Amino acid sequence: MIDNGTGPRLLFLFLDGVGLGANDPVINPLAGAAMPNLRALLGGQPLVTGAAPFESQRATLLPLDACLGVPGTPQSATGQATLLMGRNVPAEIGYHYGPKPNPAVAAFLRSSNGAHGGNLFQRLQNAGKRSALLNAYPQSYFAAIESGRRLYSAIPLAVISAGLALKTADDLRAGQAFSADFTGQGWRERLKLEDTPLLTPAEAGTRLADLATGYDLAFFEYWLSDYAGHGQDMAAALNLLATLDEVLGGLLAAWDDEAGIILITSDHGNLEDLNVRGHTTHPVPAVVIGSPELRRRFTAGLSDLTDVTPGILRLLL
Repeated sequence: MIDNGTGPRLLFLFLDGVGLGANDPVINPLAGAAMPNLRALLGGQPLVTGAAPFESQRATLLPLDACLGVPGTPQSATGQATLLMGRNVPAEIGYHYGPKPNPAVAAFLRSSNGAHGGNLFQRLQNAGKRSALLNAYPQSYFAAIESGRRLYSAIPLAVISAGLALKTADDLRAGQAFSADFTGQGWRERLKLEDTPLLTPAEAGTRLADLATGYDLAFFEYWLSDYAGHGQDMAAALNLLATLDEVLGGLLAAWDDEAGIILITSDHGNLEDLNVRGHTTHPVPAVVIGSPELRRRFTAGLSDLTDVTPGILRLLL
Protein backbone atom coordinates (compact mmCIF):
# COMPACT_ATOMS: atom_id res chain seq x y z
CA MET A 1 0.00 0.00 0.00
CA ILE A 2 1.33 3.44 -0.99
CA ASP A 3 0.83 6.33 1.41
CA ASN A 4 0.54 9.90 0.15
CA GLY A 5 1.78 11.48 3.38
CA THR A 6 0.23 12.82 6.56
CA GLY A 7 -2.43 15.19 5.21
CA PRO A 8 -6.07 14.21 4.66
CA ARG A 9 -7.02 12.69 1.33
CA LEU A 10 -10.23 12.76 -0.67
CA LEU A 11 -11.81 10.10 -2.85
CA PHE A 12 -14.28 11.69 -5.27
CA LEU A 13 -16.86 9.25 -6.60
CA PHE A 14 -18.64 11.14 -9.32
CA LEU A 15 -22.02 9.60 -10.22
CA ASP A 16 -23.22 11.10 -13.48
CA GLY A 17 -26.91 12.00 -13.62
CA VAL A 18 -28.09 11.23 -10.09
CA GLY A 19 -30.50 13.60 -8.37
CA LEU A 20 -32.57 13.57 -5.22
CA GLY A 21 -36.02 12.55 -6.40
CA ALA A 22 -39.30 11.39 -4.94
CA ASN A 23 -39.45 8.42 -2.56
CA ASP A 24 -41.45 6.53 -5.17
CA PRO A 25 -40.06 3.17 -6.35
CA VAL A 26 -42.41 3.21 -9.35
CA ILE A 27 -40.37 5.98 -11.01
CA ASN A 28 -37.24 6.27 -8.89
CA PRO A 29 -34.88 3.27 -8.78
CA LEU A 30 -32.99 4.91 -5.92
CA ALA A 31 -36.13 4.53 -3.81
CA GLY A 32 -36.47 0.81 -4.47
CA ALA A 33 -32.97 -0.53 -5.16
CA ALA A 34 -31.28 -3.01 -2.84
CA MET A 35 -28.65 -0.66 -1.42
CA PRO A 36 -28.11 -1.77 2.20
CA ASN A 37 -24.67 -0.17 2.52
CA LEU A 38 -25.82 3.25 1.36
CA ARG A 39 -28.98 3.07 3.43
CA ALA A 40 -27.00 2.15 6.52
CA LEU A 41 -24.99 5.35 6.06
CA LEU A 42 -28.23 7.34 5.84
CA GLY A 43 -29.93 5.93 8.93
CA GLY A 44 -31.90 3.38 6.92
CA GLN A 45 -33.24 5.90 4.40
CA PRO A 46 -32.98 5.62 0.62
CA LEU A 47 -31.16 8.33 -1.32
CA VAL A 48 -34.23 10.51 -2.01
CA THR A 49 -35.19 14.12 -1.49
CA GLY A 50 -36.68 13.61 1.97
CA ALA A 51 -33.44 12.09 3.28
CA ALA A 52 -31.45 15.34 3.05
CA PRO A 53 -30.07 17.01 5.05
CA PHE A 54 -28.80 14.21 7.27
CA GLU A 55 -25.84 13.68 9.57
CA SER A 56 -24.56 10.67 11.49
CA GLN A 57 -21.29 9.69 13.10
CA ARG A 58 -19.90 8.58 9.74
CA ALA A 59 -21.77 10.42 7.00
CA THR A 60 -23.34 13.71 5.96
CA LEU A 61 -25.93 14.08 3.20
CA LEU A 62 -26.64 17.51 1.73
CA PRO A 63 -28.69 18.59 -1.30
CA LEU A 64 -26.76 20.63 -3.88
CA ASP A 65 -28.39 23.01 -6.35
CA ALA A 66 -27.39 22.01 -9.89
CA CYS A 67 -29.48 24.65 -11.69
CA LEU A 68 -27.27 27.51 -10.45
CA GLY A 69 -29.76 30.26 -11.28
CA VAL A 70 -29.63 29.53 -15.01
CA PRO A 71 -32.86 28.78 -16.90
CA GLY A 72 -33.23 25.35 -18.46
CA THR A 73 -32.13 21.87 -17.48
CA PRO A 74 -28.62 21.26 -16.14
CA GLN A 75 -26.28 19.47 -18.52
CA SER A 76 -23.13 17.40 -18.15
CA ALA A 77 -20.44 19.63 -19.62
CA THR A 78 -21.34 22.77 -17.70
CA GLY A 79 -22.22 20.86 -14.52
CA GLN A 80 -18.97 18.93 -14.48
CA ALA A 81 -16.96 22.04 -15.33
CA THR A 82 -18.60 23.82 -12.40
CA LEU A 83 -17.69 20.96 -10.07
CA LEU A 84 -14.09 21.08 -11.28
CA MET A 85 -13.66 24.86 -11.39
CA GLY A 86 -15.57 26.21 -8.40
CA ARG A 87 -17.12 28.69 -10.83
CA ASN A 88 -20.70 29.00 -12.07
CA VAL A 89 -19.84 28.00 -15.62
CA PRO A 90 -23.42 27.97 -17.00
CA ALA A 91 -24.00 31.48 -15.62
CA GLU A 92 -20.73 32.74 -17.06
CA ILE A 93 -21.48 31.44 -20.56
CA GLY A 94 -25.22 32.09 -20.25
CA TYR A 95 -26.63 28.57 -20.68
CA HIS A 96 -26.40 24.92 -19.66
CA TYR A 97 -24.54 22.78 -22.18
CA GLY A 98 -23.67 19.13 -22.76
CA PRO A 99 -22.88 16.37 -22.97
CA LYS A 100 -19.33 17.14 -24.20
CA PRO A 101 -17.67 20.55 -23.70
CA ASN A 102 -18.11 23.07 -26.49
CA PRO A 103 -15.28 25.59 -27.06
CA ALA A 104 -16.63 27.93 -24.37
CA VAL A 105 -16.72 25.23 -21.68
CA ALA A 106 -13.43 23.71 -22.81
CA ALA A 107 -11.75 27.10 -22.42
CA PHE A 108 -12.57 27.09 -18.70
CA LEU A 109 -11.16 23.61 -18.20
CA ARG A 110 -7.98 24.27 -20.18
CA SER A 111 -7.13 27.66 -18.70
CA SER A 112 -4.45 27.70 -16.00
CA ASN A 113 -4.26 31.48 -15.74
CA GLY A 114 -6.19 34.15 -13.88
CA ALA A 115 -7.38 34.59 -10.34
CA HIS A 116 -9.06 31.17 -10.21
CA GLY A 117 -5.85 29.30 -11.02
CA GLY A 118 -7.25 26.62 -13.31
CA ASN A 119 -9.28 23.49 -12.74
CA LEU A 120 -9.13 21.34 -9.62
CA PHE A 121 -6.45 19.00 -10.98
CA GLN A 122 -4.30 21.93 -12.13
CA ARG A 123 -4.55 23.66 -8.78
CA LEU A 124 -3.55 20.55 -6.89
CA GLN A 125 -0.64 19.98 -9.28
CA ASN A 126 0.52 23.54 -8.73
CA ALA A 127 0.39 22.97 -4.96
CA GLY A 128 2.52 19.83 -5.20
CA LYS A 129 -0.37 17.48 -4.45
CA ARG A 130 -0.93 14.11 -6.13
CA SER A 131 -4.17 13.52 -8.01
CA ALA A 132 -5.41 10.98 -10.53
CA LEU A 133 -8.44 9.89 -12.47
CA LEU A 134 -8.77 6.17 -11.72
CA ASN A 135 -10.81 5.32 -14.83
CA ALA A 136 -8.98 3.19 -17.39
CA TYR A 137 -9.55 3.88 -21.09
CA PRO A 138 -9.13 1.25 -23.82
CA GLN A 139 -6.87 1.83 -26.79
CA SER A 140 -9.93 2.36 -29.00
CA TYR A 141 -10.80 5.45 -26.94
CA PHE A 142 -7.38 7.04 -27.50
CA ALA A 143 -7.56 6.18 -31.21
CA ALA A 144 -10.97 7.85 -31.51
CA ILE A 145 -9.70 10.98 -29.74
CA GLU A 146 -6.61 11.12 -31.93
CA SER A 147 -8.68 10.79 -35.12
CA GLY A 148 -11.18 13.45 -34.06
CA ARG A 149 -14.07 10.99 -34.06
CA ARG A 150 -14.51 11.53 -30.34
CA LEU A 151 -14.24 14.51 -28.01
CA TYR A 152 -13.03 14.50 -24.44
CA SER A 153 -15.75 14.85 -21.86
CA ALA A 154 -15.18 17.45 -19.15
CA ILE A 155 -13.41 15.30 -16.57
CA PRO A 156 -10.69 13.72 -18.76
CA LEU A 157 -10.22 17.10 -20.43
CA ALA A 158 -9.51 18.65 -17.03
CA VAL A 159 -7.07 15.85 -16.23
CA ILE A 160 -4.99 16.16 -19.39
CA SER A 161 -5.09 19.97 -19.09
CA ALA A 162 -3.28 19.52 -15.79
CA GLY A 163 -0.56 17.53 -17.51
CA LEU A 164 -1.73 14.24 -16.04
CA ALA A 165 -1.97 11.07 -18.10
CA LEU A 166 -5.20 9.15 -18.50
CA LYS A 167 -4.93 5.56 -17.35
CA THR A 168 -4.81 2.79 -19.92
CA ALA A 169 -5.60 -0.90 -20.33
CA ASP A 170 -2.10 -1.62 -19.00
CA ASP A 171 -2.96 0.25 -15.80
CA LEU A 172 -6.17 -1.76 -15.51
CA ARG A 173 -4.32 -5.05 -15.91
CA ALA A 174 -1.78 -3.89 -13.32
CA GLY A 175 -4.54 -3.20 -10.78
CA GLN A 176 -3.96 0.55 -10.86
CA ALA A 177 -7.23 1.61 -12.53
CA PHE A 178 -10.82 0.48 -13.06
CA SER A 179 -13.15 -0.15 -15.95
CA ALA A 180 -16.31 1.95 -16.14
CA ASP A 181 -18.33 -0.72 -14.29
CA PHE A 182 -15.58 -1.31 -11.67
CA THR A 183 -15.53 -5.08 -12.25
CA GLY A 184 -14.04 -5.42 -15.77
CA GLN A 185 -17.05 -7.36 -17.00
CA GLY A 186 -18.07 -4.62 -19.42
CA TRP A 187 -14.66 -4.61 -21.08
CA ARG A 188 -14.93 -8.35 -21.64
CA GLU A 189 -18.50 -8.33 -22.89
CA ARG A 190 -18.75 -5.05 -24.81
CA LEU A 191 -15.16 -4.44 -25.90
CA LYS A 192 -14.29 -8.14 -26.31
CA LEU A 193 -11.09 -7.65 -24.32
CA GLU A 194 -10.99 -11.16 -22.91
CA ASP A 195 -7.77 -10.65 -20.95
CA THR A 196 -9.41 -8.00 -18.76
CA PRO A 197 -9.06 -9.05 -15.11
CA LEU A 198 -12.33 -9.47 -13.25
CA LEU A 199 -13.16 -8.23 -9.77
CA THR A 200 -16.23 -8.77 -7.67
CA PRO A 201 -17.90 -5.46 -6.76
CA ALA A 202 -16.73 -5.81 -3.15
CA GLU A 203 -13.16 -6.50 -4.29
CA ALA A 204 -13.33 -3.40 -6.48
CA GLY A 205 -14.40 -1.32 -3.48
CA THR A 206 -11.52 -2.63 -1.39
CA ARG A 207 -9.05 -1.88 -4.18
CA LEU A 208 -10.54 1.58 -4.62
CA ALA A 209 -9.80 2.36 -0.97
CA ASP A 210 -6.28 1.00 -1.37
CA LEU A 211 -5.48 2.99 -4.53
CA ALA A 212 -6.86 6.18 -2.99
CA THR A 213 -4.18 6.05 -0.31
CA GLY A 214 -1.61 6.87 -2.99
CA TYR A 215 -3.13 10.25 -3.83
CA ASP A 216 -4.31 13.43 -2.19
CA LEU A 217 -7.26 13.37 -4.62
CA ALA A 218 -8.41 10.16 -6.29
CA PHE A 219 -11.30 10.64 -8.71
CA PHE A 220 -13.57 8.08 -10.39
CA GLU A 221 -16.18 8.94 -13.01
CA TYR A 222 -19.18 6.60 -12.98
CA TRP A 223 -21.12 7.53 -16.10
CA LEU A 224 -23.23 4.37 -16.29
CA SER A 225 -25.80 5.96 -13.97
CA ASP A 226 -26.59 8.65 -16.54
CA TYR A 227 -26.89 6.06 -19.31
CA ALA A 228 -29.31 4.07 -17.16
CA GLY A 229 -31.44 7.16 -16.62
CA HIS A 230 -31.63 7.91 -20.32
CA GLY A 231 -32.48 4.25 -21.01
CA GLN A 232 -35.52 4.38 -18.68
CA ASP A 233 -35.10 0.66 -17.92
CA MET A 234 -36.09 0.09 -14.31
CA ALA A 235 -34.76 -3.47 -14.06
CA ALA A 236 -31.38 -2.45 -15.47
CA ALA A 237 -31.22 0.58 -13.17
CA LEU A 238 -32.00 -1.53 -10.09
CA ASN A 239 -29.28 -4.02 -11.02
CA LEU A 240 -26.78 -1.23 -11.63
CA LEU A 241 -27.47 0.37 -8.25
CA ALA A 242 -27.28 -2.93 -6.40
CA THR A 243 -23.84 -3.56 -7.91
CA LEU A 244 -22.72 -0.03 -7.08
CA ASP A 245 -23.82 -0.57 -3.48
CA GLU A 246 -21.68 -3.71 -3.27
CA VAL A 247 -18.69 -1.63 -4.42
CA LEU A 248 -19.56 0.89 -1.73
CA GLY A 249 -19.68 -1.90 0.85
CA GLY A 250 -16.13 -3.00 0.04
CA LEU A 251 -14.95 0.59 0.03
CA LEU A 252 -16.52 1.45 3.38
CA ALA A 253 -15.11 -1.63 5.07
CA ALA A 254 -11.58 -0.66 4.00
CA TRP A 255 -11.77 3.14 4.39
CA ASP A 256 -10.04 4.93 7.26
CA ASP A 257 -12.38 7.76 8.25
CA GLU A 258 -9.63 9.56 10.15
CA ALA A 259 -7.35 9.67 7.09
CA GLY A 260 -9.74 11.36 4.66
CA ILE A 261 -13.22 11.63 3.23
CA ILE A 262 -15.20 10.05 0.45
CA LEU A 263 -17.35 12.43 -1.58
CA ILE A 264 -20.20 11.04 -3.69
CA THR A 265 -21.98 13.63 -5.80
CA SER A 266 -23.29 14.39 -9.28
CA ASP A 267 -23.68 17.04 -11.97
CA HIS A 268 -27.45 16.92 -12.56
CA GLY A 269 -30.49 14.77 -11.99
CA ASN A 270 -31.66 12.01 -14.35
CA LEU A 271 -31.69 8.48 -12.91
CA GLU A 272 -34.07 9.44 -10.08
CA ASP A 273 -37.03 9.92 -12.44
CA LEU A 274 -37.44 7.28 -15.14
CA ASN A 275 -40.69 8.90 -16.24
CA VAL A 276 -38.57 11.33 -18.24
CA ARG A 277 -35.84 10.46 -20.72
CA GLY A 278 -33.76 13.56 -20.13
CA HIS A 279 -32.23 15.38 -17.21
CA THR A 280 -34.12 16.92 -14.30
CA THR A 281 -33.86 20.07 -12.22
CA HIS A 282 -33.70 18.17 -8.94
CA PRO A 283 -30.90 18.93 -6.49
CA VAL A 284 -28.08 16.41 -6.51
CA PRO A 285 -26.85 14.60 -3.40
CA ALA A 286 -23.54 15.22 -1.69
CA VAL A 287 -22.80 12.17 0.43
CA VAL A 288 -19.70 12.88 2.52
CA ILE A 289 -18.13 10.03 4.49
CA GLY A 290 -15.36 10.37 7.05
CA SER A 291 -14.60 11.68 10.50
CA PRO A 292 -16.87 14.45 11.82
CA GLU A 293 -14.02 16.95 11.92
CA LEU A 294 -12.96 16.37 8.30
CA ARG A 295 -16.59 16.45 7.15
CA ARG A 296 -17.19 19.76 8.91
CA ARG A 297 -14.14 21.25 7.24
CA PHE A 298 -15.25 20.12 3.79
CA THR A 299 -18.99 20.83 4.02
CA ALA A 300 -18.81 24.37 5.46
CA GLY A 301 -21.00 26.47 3.16
CA LEU A 302 -21.68 23.57 0.78
CA SER A 303 -24.96 24.33 -1.01
CA ASP A 304 -24.45 24.10 -4.78
CA LEU A 305 -22.03 22.74 -7.38
CA THR A 306 -19.77 25.79 -7.20
CA ASP A 307 -18.90 24.97 -3.58
CA VAL A 308 -17.33 21.56 -4.24
CA THR A 309 -13.88 22.60 -5.50
CA PRO A 310 -13.44 25.22 -2.73
CA GLY A 311 -14.32 22.56 -0.18
CA ILE A 312 -11.78 20.12 -1.62
CA LEU A 313 -9.06 22.77 -1.66
CA ARG A 314 -9.93 23.78 1.89
CA LEU A 315 -9.46 20.18 2.98
CA LEU A 316 -6.33 19.34 1.02
CA LEU A 317 -4.30 22.55 0.94
